[in-house]
Amino acid sequence: MLHRKIYQFCCDGREVSIFLRDQQRWIDGVRILDIEGDLVTIRYETDDEDELSSWEDMFRLESIGAVSQKIACVSRGNVEPLVSDDCPEAEQIPKRSPDLNQE
Repeated sequence: MLHRKIYQFCCDGREVSIFLRDQQRWIDGVRILDIEGDLVTIRYETDDEDELSSWEDMFRLESIGAVSQKIACVSRGNVEPLVSDDCPEAEQIPKRSPDLNQE
C-alpha cells in the first residue's frame, strides 16, 4: 500500500514529508523524483542558519516508515480567514432550496 502511495506522489509531483525508520527522523518538503525497483530517489532542501542546501538522496522502500502530505495551512497571525461567502461565485456550493427537502 505504501509503495503505491509513494508511486502516486512521484507521478503527481507533490511535496510530501517522509519518515525514515532507520534514522528515526522526518524529512519535510520532499519531492519524490523516481522509483526504480526498491530504490526511491528524493530531492529536498535544508536551511541551516545562513546557508540553503539542496539534497538528492536514494533510500530503500523498506526504510520509509510513513509519508504524509500537508493538505491545508492557516496563518497564526491576526488575519481574518476567508469564509465561503468570500469565494468567487463559481466556486461556491449552491444553497439548497427548502422545497427540495420536503420530498
